[in-house]
Amino acid sequence: METSGLKDPSVNSPTENHRGIDCHKKAATHFEAAAKCHRDAAEHHEKGNHKSAAKSTVEAHGHACLAIEAQKEDVKRHAV
Repeated sequence: METSGLKDPSVNSPTENHRGIDCHKKAATHFEAAAKCHRDAAEHHEKGNHKSAAKSTVEAHGHACLAIEAQKEDVKRHAV
């Protein structure tokens, strides 16, 4: 009986499981890239290079958006 509102991951086919793994890896990769870009932006600001900081900030935002998309895709797979 389903009470948590989430699917039992043990009933996924191997293909579905692989897709879920890919979503997690994609999300992690993009979150890591976003973090790097934010650190770069902070460094650029510290050096007074605000144009480069802005570029890094936009790149960070793009990676964060892609990470969230991958996360949402995986959540859909677990929701009832």
